[in-house]
Amino acid sequence: MEGLSWNEQFNIGVEVVDRAHAGLFRRVGKLIDIVEHEANCQKACKESIRFLEDYTMTHFSEEEAYMRSIQYKGYEKHKKIHDNFRDITLVSLKKQLEASGYSPAVVERFINVLAGWLTGHIMVEDQAITGNVSAKRTYEESLDTLVVAGAVNQAIKDVFRLDSELVNGEYNGRGIRQGYYYRLCYDLEDGAKVQLLLGLEEQLARRGVGLMLGLSAMNNPERVREVSVQILQQFLHHLGKLFKSDMEYRIHKEENLVRDEFRKDFMTRYDCNLLFETRLGHFVFCARKWEVKK
Repeated sequence: MEGLSWNEQFNIGVEVVDRAHAGLFRRVGKLIDIVEHEANCQKACKESIRFLEDYTMTHFSEEEAYMRSIQYKGYEKHKKIHDNFRDITLVSLKKQLEASGYSPAVVERFINVLAGWLTGHIMVEDQAITGNVSAKRTYEESLDTLVVAGAVNQAIKDVFRLDSELVNGEYNGRGIRQGYYYRLCYDLEDGAKVQLLLGLEEQLARRGVGLMLGLSAMNNPERVREVSVQILQQFLHHLGKLFKSDMEYRIHKEENLVRDEFRKDFMTRYDCNLLFETRLGHFVFCARKWEVKK
């Protein structure tokens, strides 16, 4: 993946954190280069897993220490995200690699999930530590159109570095141009469920991935698809109390959808259906929340 290198836009302004992030980018870039040019990448994958296991212990601890030193209000939630990545996501990826015998398809997914999660996390959660993106999360629990639209507009600006405009507060499912579609399902600690149905046109998705991973990543449709869903998972972190997302939650399921699947799921009715426009294409945000009967 030519172009995967540290970019100053990722800096949060804390030397120990930025240095660790830059080192991680170099490591992931090296892994990608090996995977793309060598037939046998098992050794490189194993070394990268070991590196990541050490990295998530050392760097996460340093970053958490800095957050405590400045009494960062989002510390507990941020630490939980770290814990989930280290103890759940990374462990799962390692098991998948081993079970598949380091097959090309699973190695590719490993790289995409890793690149998408880490860059999305740095661009949203880590930037919030020093106020480079909005960290106030003052929204009250609500599915009011204007409240949700304001939160999503801010998320689009922080993640894609683009301004957006709500063009339809009662989106009816009409076709958008060729793009990528996702369904994300979350479990909240009180037993409630949140489901997001998201669609973004191709050029917008390519912008998000290219901004973070370089120009060549924009020309790999499968990488754009896989990395985009990891980046979009940051949206729930970003939407504050709209869905009580400041409480503990976990992603239950993430699904890539084709256009027909997206339309079929949309017809099951969502409480909130919004269509946004950016200069690079449309973004669809649909959400619903329900309580699970005990």
